[in-house]
Amino acid sequence: MTKTKTKMSDAMQIEIYDLMIKARVMEERLIRMSKSGLGFFWIGGPGEEAFNVPLGFLIKKGEGLDYDFLHFHYRQSATLLAMGIPMIDPIRQMHDTATDPYSGGRNFVNHFAIKKWNVVNVTSPIEVQYALCIGSGVAQKRHGGDAITIVTGGDAGTAEGEFASCLIWASRKGRELPILIIVTNNKWGISTPASEVQPGTTIASRGEAMGIKSKVISGNDPLVSYAAIEEAMAYVRKERKPYLLEVMVSRLYGHSSASGANWVNGEDDCIVTFEKHLKEKNILKTEDFKKVREKYEKESVESLKQVMTEAKPDPNSIFDHVFVDRKDCEIPKPHWMKQAKE
Repeated sequence: MTKTKTKMSDAMQIEIYDLMIKARVMEERLIRMSKSGLGFFWIGGPGEEAFNVPLGFLIKKGEGLDYDFLHFHYRQSATLLAMGIPMIDPIRQMHDTATDPYSGGRNFVNHFAIKKWNVVNVTSPIEVQYALCIGSGVAQKRHGGDAITIVTGGDAGTAEGEFASCLIWASRKGRELPILIIVTNNKWGISTPASEVQPGTTIASRGEAMGIKSKVISGNDPLVSYAAIEEAMAYVRKERKPYLLEVMVSRLYGHSSASGANWVNGEDDCIVTFEKHLKEKNILKTEDFKKVREKYEKESVESLKQVMTEAKPDPNSIFDHVFVDRKDCEIPKPHWMKQAKE
């Protein structure tokens, strides 16, 4: 496992820490919402902040083929916060309000869709994004430039056929695709340990067998993560070939609300580890850690209060966004909707 660290300014480390706390506080707010009836279902990424925040910093953000295309899964909240989304928006999606900018109150929390940043719709079926990303990879290969496709998913999902398809299409000799393939390995598939379904080899070795440059890193250290992402992106941008990055992370609140969303003992907490580093280097002190958390706890409470005043989706909008142009589609409304209107 690679442990090479980047040289990073104190100011940058403080900014990364700040966003790691922001992401953790937001996810814990979402969990409390799901347990108190203010949300239907929670799934997110507590434990992956040390990797996901640096990823967000290094993305070439924008719309169109000159910018990175992002095929994320549902544990990417810290990446989106690092890219600039406000904390209140995932809270809106959790509460299914009409103001939810990602789905208009139609989808589970952390299912992002942001056209202006090439964030392709996050889907609930696991790992379909590994097949979907082939399309933007082909388009960017033809287009040229240095923008790349980035796809993320979990270790359990690599047993799906879409992952194999991604490796095959990305690595065809002479027709390689500029795709950064990321697997965050938390060693679990819902309630099944990886040891019961994965071979003894690393997931990265599957890429190596197909001629894809691959690496395994610790995702619990933001300095290691930043260096590894930077190296991988530079390779894909220049060579226009794929790179497989397997990232060892923790899963601190279980799989989702379906498994209870309770704290899991025995997992490494990347925030605790990073705070130890920041104290040892005299970059931040204990009181600084407390102030950062209090700042975001306050923001999360204020955001929730605001969301609670916002409207739910109008039932008459149920078919919006199903077709490209609803005006061209005469869709018969079910009887219950007609009755509600009357």
